[in-house]
Amino acid sequence: MVTVGKHLPITRLLLFTLLCILAGGSELEKSEQYPLVISTWPFLEAVRAAWRAADSGSSAIDAVVEGCSTCEELRCDGTVGPGGSPDENGETTIDAMVMNGVTMEVGAVAGMRYVKDGIKAARLVMEYSTHTMLVGEKASVFAISMGLPGPTNLSSTESIEKWTKWKENNCQPNFRKNVIPTDNCGPYRPKGYTYQDETKCSVGPNGSGSFHIGPNNHDTISMAVVDKKGQIAAGTSTNGATFKIPGRVGDGPIPGSSAYAISEVGACGATGDGDIMMRFLPCYQVVESMRLGLEPRAAAQDAISRIARKYPDFTGAIFAVNKSGHHAGACYGWTFQYSVMKPGMNDVEVFTVLPETRSVR
Repeated sequence: MVTVGKHLPITRLLLFTLLCILAGGSELEKSEQYPLVISTWPFLEAVRAAWRAADSGSSAIDAVVEGCSTCEELRCDGTVGPGGSPDENGETTIDAMVMNGVTMEVGAVAGMRYVKDGIKAARLVMEYSTHTMLVGEKASVFAISMGLPGPTNLSSTESIEKWTKWKENNCQPNFRKNVIPTDNCGPYRPKGYTYQDETKCSVGPNGSGSFHIGPNNHDTISMAVVDKKGQIAAGTSTNGATFKIPGRVGDGPIPGSSAYAISEVGACGATGDGDIMMRFLPCYQVVESMRLGLEPRAAAQDAISRIARKYPDFTGAIFAVNKSGHHAGACYGWTFQYSVMKPGMNDVEVFTVLPETRSVR
């Protein structure tokens, strides 16, 4: 075998060079493909903020927090951040989550009072505790002790006006069921309980007191980011369902329901009727389906159809993205839009998904 001085034999040198070229080509392909940001709804400024962070070399976690924080500051649709979605008592609370798709660490806060920075509080739970979720006022105490500003009144003029009009309408519609009375603001008792006039109809899913979930009364920013290294993170933030029963926590801070990420596979984000969707962990289902070989379109459609078979009146939507950057959406009961930004795009692109069709690119 021919050698060159003290260097490697030529055949080994050629092999080494070939491996370097292949490795370099892989990195080139990855850099052209990433970073990628994907989010529920046309929350354009949030996606741009996450993109700027990821494109400048920040980690996927940093970019997710930056994007969701932007939505909180802008109070996207009035359903993210402070100042929106009052509960039955007129108070606004925050649910949020962040997930590291490399380590599988999760930080979450639920029903958090007095602190407006939901996604940052969730990250603090992940970074400075071994817990996954903190709730209520104690979550607020933790967040403030870790440096976030507070206590802060999370209500706004708009949220108080919305709540006042709802009270004037005898607290209708609401999320109560099988209770009496049905035509005022309570106090409520179970149907059959000896209280007032038991001949009144109960509030229920099909009654006059039912609450239809839609973009204007319940919404979540759910975001996933693939950074330049190909690592994936996901995060969510919401102020929950409008006029929810105090103490209610939806799917926003639940890993596997509103969002899920595994760097070797991909990520998912969800929005809609969280009380129903969280019973199925649809984002966990989507990512596991992609792990088993399903494309994003099929994985998202499958997860939505599992819910619809049991709850044909539910409303919800999902986006799915795999590690190759292919993405898709699926929805049921409403028209869904999700936003994407990746190399080659001049700006954020919004994809529309109809309930009976799927959009993928």
